[in-house]
Amino acid sequence: MLHDIDDPVLLWAADQPGARFWIRPGAMAVACADLCTKDRIAIHGDPAEVAALLCDEVFPDVGPSYRPVGREDLVADVAARVDGLEVAGRFAWMEVTGPVDRKQAGRWLFDDELAQVTAMIDAYFPDSYARPGGSGVHRWAGLHDSDGTLVAAAADAWSTPAVGFLAGVVTHPEMRGQGLAQAVCAYVTNELAAGRTRVALLADYWNVAAVTAYKSLGFDLRPLAAAKVS
Repeated sequence: MLHDIDDPVLLWAADQPGARFWIRPGAMAVACADLCTKDRIAIHGDPAEVAALLCDEVFPDVGPSYRPVGREDLVADVAARVDGLEVAGRFAWMEVTGPVDRKQAGRWLFDDELAQVTAMIDAYFPDSYARPGGSGVHRWAGLHDSDGTLVAAAADAWSTPAVGFLAGVVTHPEMRGQGLAQAVCAYVTNELAAGRTRVALLADYWNVAAVTAYKSLGFDLRPLAAAKVS
């Protein structure tokens, strides 16, 4: 039943380890602990029915730490109907449904190279959801300069059999503007696309350069929002 729905966020959440499901006429919810570092509830359906499902069944089961996430207008409408629930952020789900036809570069990194990724994340992208050794983070790809120094990296994280997920994209600040992050993202995207229906990522609207780069790779944008219990 779920896989007949055109809602990639719901389908992505549904295939995560330990996902929990609630379904009633007009509403669906899938709860996942520690998905992209937060407890989340993917929601889908009619706003009034989703709000009732959250209040009657989901929140009593999982507790208030879980954050509803879904289509931007749906989350905003649901938040307006549930006491104590407020929109906490608006961002983009970006996806592509096949390999990208762009220059790609990089390779999958070995375990003894991951300390370099950690150092880059700590220095240049401390808010990254994906970190080496983190929950749900499977592997890292990287791109090196002529001296063998890591200059760009990206992770395969929270991927499922149907949805490859790209995260943790980081570039050394002295090397930005050269298309290195885009090249390593193209590599990871094409690796993840094999045998899957789509490759996706989450992007902040304020990061205009990143959103523009992903669009140039062929990623389409769907507006999302998340809500939290205040």
